[in-house]
Amino acid sequence: MADFDYDVLVIGAGPGGYVAAIRAAQLGIKTACAESRETLGGTCLNVGCIPSKALLHASELYDEAANGALAKLGVKIDKMSLDLPTMQGQRIDAVKGLTGGIEFLFKKNKVTWLKGLASFTGANTVDVNGEKVTAKNIVIATGSSVTPLPGVQVDNAGGRIVDSTGALELDKVPGHLVVVGGGVIGLELGSVWRRVGAKVTVVEFLDQILPGMDGEVRKEANKIFKKQGFEYKLGTKVTGAEVGKKGVTLTVEPAAGGAAEKIEADVVLVSIGRRPNTEGLGLDKIGLELNARGQIETDHDFATKVPGVWAIGDVIPGPMLAHKAEDEGIAVAENIAGLTGIVNHAVIPSVVYTKPEIAGVGLTEEAAKEKGAIKVGKFPMMANSRAKTNHEPEGFVKIIADAETDKVLGVWIIATVAGTMIAQAAQAMEFGASSEDIAYTCHAHPTHSEAIKEAAMAVTGKPIHM
Repeated sequence: MADFDYDVLVIGAGPGGYVAAIRAAQLGIKTACAESRETLGGTCLNVGCIPSKALLHASELYDEAANGALAKLGVKIDKMSLDLPTMQGQRIDAVKGLTGGIEFLFKKNKVTWLKGLASFTGANTVDVNGEKVTAKNIVIATGSSVTPLPGVQVDNAGGRIVDSTGALELDKVPGHLVVVGGGVIGLELGSVWRRVGAKVTVVEFLDQILPGMDGEVRKEANKIFKKQGFEYKLGTKVTGAEVGKKGVTLTVEPAAGGAAEKIEADVVLVSIGRRPNTEGLGLDKIGLELNARGQIETDHDFATKVPGVWAIGDVIPGPMLAHKAEDEGIAVAENIAGLTGIVNHAVIPSVVYTKPEIAGVGLTEEAAKEKGAIKVGKFPMMANSRAKTNHEPEGFVKIIADAETDKVLGVWIIATVAGTMIAQAAQAMEFGASSEDIAYTCHAHPTHSEAIKEAAMAVTGKPIHM
């Protein structure tokens, strides 16, 4: 071990990388983490999950106050206004607090932060800002960045055509925001600006929003967002964008081919997905090639084909989610330490933080049907006493179980607190639960979570409150 500067060097300090570094250090391994950003936490903490939730929460409260939802509860506001600089200020404070927290954890756990971009010069050697660093094990955790859209040039500083980073930092509410891409990020950021007064149009190449989610959930979400004021252009592709003095002229046409049309927008948000960050890593120097999707392939333990080189998070196959990367970070550190680190990729929840929230874990109904006979139990939130009392009637819980064994294969939820509720479903599935196990578990009353119990009872056709 003495031949190397470190036992473990993690490249990237996002949710996967910083967690891997801390876990390795906790296990008594001499650890360093290379990160080129001024702050730790990667995309998620700096320009992703955390700042977007800060704006989602604030804009939700503004919307409730501005659009009469609070008046129905007897909370009357005679005069109110939007203070966007303060709303943006609390977003910046949230990011500062959490990124600073990781720096503290690095110090506490004795993880060395190497400031700069790391690039391989050999299997156990990287260059960080011109300095040679050696490590017995190197973990690639470089995350992902925004997928560019041909013919549409993002310029966050210009504030006209922006990506998710630029959409967080707008200094005034756009009159008309066009979101290119009907996925999670587009709908969340579209929700923020719609609530504070923007007209929002979503242009999606596919014929439905939220690709990859359960079909019924996608349809219901479409209806709910339409009711909130979202406009859609589905089955539509963007072919060009022209920035003028006052805004952007987008050229769109049907995805299946047809006549082009123009859309005038104040701001265009490009959110058509993300791609792995591998550029500049020097993977060719260690003979590590990428798969067809630009990802690094690993085995079950997160080891690449190059001995001593590991990879986790958005650079490897699987959903690009912070919590997936975190779990892989813990697993890879434990595997390097000679323990057994495992991630069950079949049970990774995903959440859309709109209002209501949308969450799912496991198989969609479509995917489950392809594998064999299933039973489905559904329960509407409007029949849930807590949701009803809170004036939150939208959505449902849906549980998909194997027709023969009753094992839960997937759970899909639309509800104001779906993101919190899905944890119970994920835990049940991790234990191999049947729908009957959930149905016979006592749930506190009145809670939104009772809808999960009722949906489980509905699998065998016997919910109580319906």
